[in-house]
Amino acid sequence: MTFEITVGSADDVQRMARWAADEGWNPGNTDTHAFFAADHGEPVVCISVVKYGQTFGFLGFYIARPQVRGKGFGIQVWRAGMARLTDRNVGLDGVVAQQANYRKSGFRSAWNNIRHEGTPASALPPAGVSLLDARSVAFDKLAAYDRRFFPEARDSFLASWISLPERAAMVALRDGKLAGFAVMRACQAASRVGPLFAESPEIAASLISGLAAKIGATAVAVDMPDINKPAIALAEQIGLKPSFETARMYTGPDPKLDYAGLFGVTSLELG
Repeated sequence: MTFEITVGSADDVQRMARWAADEGWNPGNTDTHAFFAADHGEPVVCISVVKYGQTFGFLGFYIARPQVRGKGFGIQVWRAGMARLTDRNVGLDGVVAQQANYRKSGFRSAWNNIRHEGTPASALPPAGVSLLDARSVAFDKLAAYDRRFFPEARDSFLASWISLPERAAMVALRDGKLAGFAVMRACQAASRVGPLFAESPEIAASLISGLAAKIGATAVAVDMPDINKPAIALAEQIGLKPSFETARMYTGPDPKLDYAGLFGVTSLELG
């Protein structure tokens, strides 16, 4: 068998999303459009590597099709992907079955992301807090707020992420200042929420509820970091149950983030 490693096209990225769906990962229907904003024979292995700023990179969509597993093709693609992120702190969300392999490649666990799914209880924002469409806020303010929860500025990605089809984005405002931000996007299964940033569990709950009402979602899923204990408690309070787990892993030090406000990561494939 001839094996060649090439840079994927837009069609290839769509194929990667279908493979991820086959694995039960439930990516957003239009998530793949955001990859290019951040940076044949028959395809059988894929990986995504996205550069953010000058110091950070994120690796995702590492999938070998069942018919070629164990033949050494996957590790070749892995090495090619990692080569593109040389000299950066690289993050990924590793499924349980692969975490030992990632540790052998220099990654270490920082926390676990636990996906919680279900029909969320209705929740109104706390007194003094209002919910608005995120696109109605000055983008520089939104980008600055996002930077508190992500290792590098990602303005181009963020602009794409909040405006793609089949999704809604909301912010919470208190006294004219951002107190929360969340995006919900349609998926093949439960609608995914990410990011979910908030000053408090009550604001996070209201963002989930408001977004679900806005796009008509009956079932939602949020990948919540277990490093934020109030986030896990919130999931139970609003009726969401654990369904899937990954480990957030890095090759370098843990980024300095506002973990207390991180109620849901943006994407298991994009960070």
